[in-house]
Amino acid sequence: MSKLINKEKIVTTATAETKDENVDNKDAIKEKIASRRTIVYQTLIDPAELRIKGEKTKHKLFNNSIFERHNPSEIEFVSIEKYYEPFVVVNGKYSIDYYRQSVYALKLDKDVREVVLFDRTFVPGKAWNSSVYEYCIKIEGEERLFKERKAFLILNKYGQDANINDFRSGPSEDNSLELVASLKMQEIPSNLDTDVIRERIAQRPFDANRIVTEALEIDERSVIYAPRFKLTYKCLSNGKQACMEFDGVSSKRIKQKEYAISAIIGDMIRELKRLVGL
Repeated sequence: MSKLINKEKIVTTATAETKDENVDNKDAIKEKIASRRTIVYQTLIDPAELRIKGEKTKHKLFNNSIFERHNPSEIEFVSIEKYYEPFVVVNGKYSIDYYRQSVYALKLDKDVREVVLFDRTFVPGKAWNSSVYEYCIKIEGEERLFKERKAFLILNKYGQDANINDFRSGPSEDNSLELVASLKMQEIPSNLDTDVIRERIAQRPFDANRIVTEALEIDERSVIYAPRFKLTYKCLSNGKQACMEFDGVSSKRIKQKEYAISAIIGDMIRELKRLVGL
């Protein structure tokens, strides 16, 4: 441990006295959050085209085992249903300018008796973090840092990262808000996007001692409703039903297993929040 010698007293450490009139010690983060937009994509695929695609592959819905195979003639079309799948797009940036405390240890030759720094005299002592006797002096000070994090997220309706391969952009309807209301599309909580991006990027460093500035800016918020078609078929030999889903913009088939897993995880998250009272 080092000792500081002056005319009046001896102290064990030297601490830098840093003052900055611009330092803001308030805990509140400065936020700038854009309004959320609502977009409904136009349907560019004719349902008849999807019926043709479905007829070509419908038997695969029921051929899940090598011991159970069905001919297309055994599979009967039941219905086609159009719905809209919501996606949430959000872009944000978090920045923090802050001070953190730090300790600087200077190892010295064993013959050194005093070190003069900043018009102060330090007397070497045993290193506090060493198992052997080493001469050193310890200076405590503050470091000023600036950190910035950015994120652009495409989320599903549960607030999880969406499979970007299943997301196809397209032209939007002119009356998106009216369509959402008239078709009773699923509404997304107003704070879902801001909560997710805030949790991912707006994490104050654990070693922050004094904060100069701290800000969160979210400049893009959109809820996009993408058209989907669900085709349901029935196997006449066993009475079972199964379905396949297509994107209404690109006609690409949607991977249902991923959606099923997302739904299960989403239900679990909501139940956990309910149990802990969030």
